[in-house]
Amino acid sequence: MLVELGVVEQRYRAVLEVLDGVSVVEVARRNGVTRQTVHEWLRRYANDGGLGGLVDRSSRPASCPHQMPAAVEAAVVAMRRAHPAWGPDRIRWQLGRDGVDPVPGRSSVYRALVRHGLVEATKRKRRREDYRRWERARSMELWQMDVMGRAHLADGRELKIVTGVDDHSRFVVCAKLVVRATARPVVAALLEALGRHGIPEQILTDNGKVFTARFGLGPGPGPVMFDKVCNDNGIRHLLTAPYSPTTTGKIERLHKTIRAEFLAEHDRRHDSIEALQVALDRWVVDYNTERPHQSCGNRPPAERFALADRGLVVVDEPVAPAPRQPAASRPGGVGRWVNTHGRISLAGFDYPVGATFAGEPVEVVVTDGLVEILHAGVLVATHPQRLKADHADRQTPARLPTQRRARDATVGLTVTRQCDGSGTLSFAGAPYRAGRRFARQAVDVGRRGGERNH
Repeated sequence: MLVELGVVEQRYRAVLEVLDGVSVVEVARRNGVTRQTVHEWLRRYANDGGLGGLVDRSSRPASCPHQMPAAVEAAVVAMRRAHPAWGPDRIRWQLGRDGVDPVPGRSSVYRALVRHGLVEATKRKRRREDYRRWERARSMELWQMDVMGRAHLADGRELKIVTGVDDHSRFVVCAKLVVRATARPVVAALLEALGRHGIPEQILTDNGKVFTARFGLGPGPGPVMFDKVCNDNGIRHLLTAPYSPTTTGKIERLHKTIRAEFLAEHDRRHDSIEALQVALDRWVVDYNTERPHQSCGNRPPAERFALADRGLVVVDEPVAPAPRQPAASRPGGVGRWVNTHGRISLAGFDYPVGATFAGEPVEVVVTDGLVEILHAGVLVATHPQRLKADHADRQTPARLPTQRRARDATVGLTVTRQCDGSGTLSFAGAPYRAGRRFARQAVDVGRRGGERNH
């Protein structure tokens, strides 16, 4: 007759056989286990009180050296309750700023928020690496502008906010409250931003009536007041495709932040537009100079925006931006910011720098076919220069991103303009043909002998 033995009883009989003099190897062979397992049974039987030591145990470790300390978890919960719009990344940054060492991982902060019911666990989204970030190479190259609503005074009156953000640095250049978003208030907000921060090369907007007459009624689209201001200041006004809000994604993301962090606290709590504007100005200063931005390597946007040359000059013709100088300090160098993957972009190609320098500014110098990357004056990476197929066969100084083509002396000031795909640039409201070989390149425009030279 066969009798089925329990697990504990089988282990107990194996222990008794060893104690009676049977070898451990023989007992292990009979029970179909390793001899190390038999030794473990003997140790548990001797140290843990007989049969009780042979019962199955949980494999869960008694302690976890990486577990978040209770004090740090309490600080995480307190930050989230004080700032409901803060996510795991912002909370981690604030913990590091407050001197917490080591700073817990993002997933640890997220799980702590879930445990306390402060966020709802959601299905994991696409990885950040799956998205391709699009941004201009330097500050003051492109602004994105728009109008947002749903800002209210204490008496319920709704206000509009004319917003503007620098595409490269995410620096807020305009945040002006207006009663109605008509042509004159919007243009007044634009002129105030230009007087404060300088003149960008381009401005990108949607197809709203205050920005363009592209879809207006009448015999045909004509320039509106916003277009005229851009034209008079040498700014190229770009428009998005219809029903394409992702084209102005950076300004839309700013609107989401304003609603979550500013309006959540100040909406319907001020009696006048002036008082609400003062509060908004304070928030913008904190956003630009203190609040970390993930796209800037968790640094404030002001650090990127400070690299731009925004000096204004007064000339006989319509106001134009001052000549731009490279952000780097060495002659022939250009400034770049290392992205979150530790790479930089130069002339349409990516060059690795190292994850250590993510979010840091570097200087790039091209000499004799080598791309040298320096951080704080120290050479950190060197790569052979990569050229496109059509550039490699016709390599000229004008095609190198860090070299300037020799030109005749000019009279007076010069300005820098970006050529379009056909090699045409715009200056003082008039188009000028530079040549297809200068397509999508920056060229200097000046006067020579009483006529324009480019």
